[in-house]
Amino acid sequence: MEWDGYEGGEVASRLAIDAAKRYIENHFENITHDKENILKMIRDSMEYANRIVYGIAKDSEDLKSMGTTLEVCLIYNNRAYIGHIGDSRIYRIRDKFIRKLTTDHSYVETLVKDGTITKEEAKHHPKKNMLMKALGCLEFAEPDVMVKNFQEGDIIVMTSDGLTNMVEEAKIYETIVNNFEDSDKLLIDMANQAGGVDNITVVIIKN
Repeated sequence: MEWDGYEGGEVASRLAIDAAKRYIENHFENITHDKENILKMIRDSMEYANRIVYGIAKDSEDLKSMGTTLEVCLIYNNRAYIGHIGDSRIYRIRDKFIRKLTTDHSYVETLVKDGTITKEEAKHHPKKNMLMKALGCLEFAEPDVMVKNFQEGDIIVMTSDGLTNMVEEAKIYETIVNNFEDSDKLLIDMANQAGGVDNITVVIIKN
């Protein structure tokens, strides 16, 4: 699981990860392991995490504005079952190509979809960090869930925008394929050297 917190986000992030992980561990063996039920479990785990974070935020003056992004990736039978909310990202590297699997829940992403701005303009937009969805900010969460094939040789990359705002996708790809064993540390170092203005999380999984 991967996160990027804001406004008390370190607390929100840890609560969300622990809650979602605990939910999956408690329910996985009790469900039918087909696509629909696994995806439902992923969604339910994130909605459960949202209730935990939202409930604590509502009852605490110091934490009332806390929230977090959250990425969940469960690998089972050569498939990646993914849950996503916020602007952290999940990529898949396959056949010398890196592809973003998730869609940012951000204001600039809506502008790109509408054709108001280009993807290149979005990188430097003053509101690029404004989220349209996050976990813990509202009583109900609306995560995206999906399933993708995860075949031999594939690499899953889970990362916060602390990396993707600082390091281009092409450089992320190049670093991982050329220095796989040390790539997570190298990418974090690169983001820090470029400014390191936000939380930097990188999780890399190879099949």
